[in-house]
Amino acid sequence: MRTKAELLSQLQTMLRDVFTAVAAGTSQSRIARAHGYVDGFMKALLDSGVAEHRELVALVAAERERVSGPALRTVEARDIAAA
Repeated sequence: MRTKAELLSQLQTMLRDVFTAVAAGTSQSRIARAHGYVDGFMKALLDSGVAEHRELVALVAAERERVSGPALRTVEARDIAAA
């Protein structure tokens, strides 16, 4: 049986592959299949009690940021006034 750290590492790799495929413009059918694998893997982690929902959400956000950059940026008040 694999450890929690090994399972989460495997999930990180799967997520990185999905986000990289999306960024590269891979065909939608391949991306959908990869999403299905990731969804099933995450459901198994949740159902088995290996991981909690918020833990997986944080992992997904971190991998998405690693591949695509931050989802949001901080806007300064002076930037708004200049617009």
